[in-house]
Amino acid sequence: MPRKKPIDRLREICLALPEAEERETWDLPTFRVRNKIFVMQVDRDERPAIWFKAPEGSQQVLVGSDGDRFFVPPYVGHKGWVGMRIDRKPDWKEVDLLIRRSYRMTAPKKLAALVDDAGV
Repeated sequence: MPRKKPIDRLREICLALPEAEERETWDLPTFRVRNKIFVMQVDRDERPAIWFKAPEGSQQVLVGSDGDRFFVPPYVGHKGWVGMRIDRKPDWKEVDLLIRRSYRMTAPKKLAALVDDAGV
């Protein structure tokens, strides 16, 4: 059985969340809840990566702890978003956790309350 591509794993995680949808924007797959982006899949230096929302202070902690995997994305980095490379055997449980957190920060309160940290 062929290995899943990172975008396929990403879709499984994102689209399992309440009212999540995928929409192509700027020629990139974006994942939204009620028309608000909570994750984007991008290629950074020809390596697949995701951009996601993170709580205040998380960007500095993640990028500072592992600058090869995490980075400050252009355009949205100044708002606290974090970039994560997903090309080198990512820990999909960690990816799921970060995506769920971004979703909860983006979704209306009633939808956000339906999602906890128990993923994958």
